[in-house]
Amino acid sequence: MSEKKIYDVPATKAERDQMRERLEVFVRSRELVPPLSIEVLESLSESFLAQEGLPVTLREWTMVELHNCVWMPVLATIPHERRMLLLPQCLRHSAECEAEIDEVGLLCHRCMKCRIPSLEDRAAELGMMSIVAEGFTTVINLIKAGVIDAVIGVSCLDSLERAFPLLVNNAVPGVAVPLNMAGCKDTTVDNDHVIKMMEAYTPSEVALIDHEALLNEVNSWFERRTLERYVENYDDPTIALALDWLTTDGKRWRPYLFAATYAALKGEMTLSEEVKRTAIAVECFHKASLVHDDIEDNDAERYGKPTLNSLHGAAIAINVGDVLLGEGYRQLSQCTGSLTGIIADAHVALCRGQGMELEWCRKPRRVSLEWVIDVFRYKTSPAFEVSLMLGLRSAAGKESLREPLHRYSEALGVAYQLRDDVADYDGDEVIELRPSAVFALLCEMAPSEDFIAEMIEAQNVKEFLRQQHQELLEKALARVTVLAEEYRQRAIEALESINNMELKRLLFRVTARILK
Repeated sequence: MSEKKIYDVPATKAERDQMRERLEVFVRSRELVPPLSIEVLESLSESFLAQEGLPVTLREWTMVELHNCVWMPVLATIPHERRMLLLPQCLRHSAECEAEIDEVGLLCHRCMKCRIPSLEDRAAELGMMSIVAEGFTTVINLIKAGVIDAVIGVSCLDSLERAFPLLVNNAVPGVAVPLNMAGCKDTTVDNDHVIKMMEAYTPSEVALIDHEALLNEVNSWFERRTLERYVENYDDPTIALALDWLTTDGKRWRPYLFAATYAALKGEMTLSEEVKRTAIAVECFHKASLVHDDIEDNDAERYGKPTLNSLHGAAIAINVGDVLLGEGYRQLSQCTGSLTGIIADAHVALCRGQGMELEWCRKPRRVSLEWVIDVFRYKTSPAFEVSLMLGLRSAAGKESLREPLHRYSEALGVAYQLRDDVADYDGDEVIELRPSAVFALLCEMAPSEDFIAEMIEAQNVKEFLRQQHQELLEKALARVTVLAEEYRQRAIEALESINNMELKRLLFRVTARILK
């Protein structure tokens, strides 16, 4: 049985205040731009503790306070009415508290026998919302819904270890104040420190980008009536089919990623007609690739609905895919700047990756994990990179961003595909064998060449593996899951050198959502 993890907190308030002051100096001596990843926070925490000669058992507390130091200048610019105070139920006086607890949280009776009412009163005076509940999930959902923009949360380090990644990965402007002791009742917190954070306000003319509002706006560009403003001859039968495909279900990650990158680099939410045309072009190219991919793979469904080739045949589907390509280039032709080269490079890379996979399908054989990762780098990564590079070019961003954005896109694309490979083995749906990371690792661990031949020839590879080689399959899935996490971390690491906070916020959030 593993030992219980120790979450130390500086013993006295004087020690905690002194450490907070030293951490502020530590942060000011470095050019740290939020958000910072868990891994970076861990490294900084260890460096600070070594510098100060303090025990490593304070690492988690120090990580949280470092996070607070980096985010506090940003949080201070957010109006009080756009913030929320999140308090834990364990702050109440357990022996005397008569409050009820419902599905939302604690319904305080305001007996004033604990610190909860006074903190909530100060929040109300400032115009802040407050809630007494456990965990940050509720707050994250309120931020996604556009109700609030920032959070000041109080929690024990044990709970923070589980919930803290929600704040970090979603790039939430927020601070987390650790309780002064462990335990699930009658805990304490440095009230004056919480109130200081609540009261801090530095008005700023620069507002944070509302990414949820931006995503909704981008989605509105793909409503039929809106598209008809940009597409000529929309009542033509072929073009009408193309528009139907453009308006079908989809996450719109690529046009959103382009528009959000542009907004982050320009520092404004006002998006021009050229931005809209470029976003439409990005989705045209993406949907064209899906049409052609469905034909090449002979897929009957996408988004849970019939594919174009299953509804209208391969010939008509090819034609619709081609018209989407043409429409994409037509939209770009009406925009300033040399954007077509970026699209063309991504298009060629994607086709190279698809070509590698199609060639394997003609002659299935043993493959290495390195070869499969190369397929992902060509086939999947460019679809993310093209949106970022178009945003960079359209916003006239710094060329120094190209390299970190390239490394980010490459790692994100590989992580996305690795997770997709694992997801293929969820449920009981029949899957066709393809050169996936799972297949590559099964080849690596294969007990014999006969096993590989049987796997390639199996009509239902999932059933074959589950019935005869379940243990081997589980090992391969576990290794791919670990590898996907490694590439996720590589993607986040690539963002460390980016000094544009809004761009970093965007890419942290996108990573969390795409790899959810």
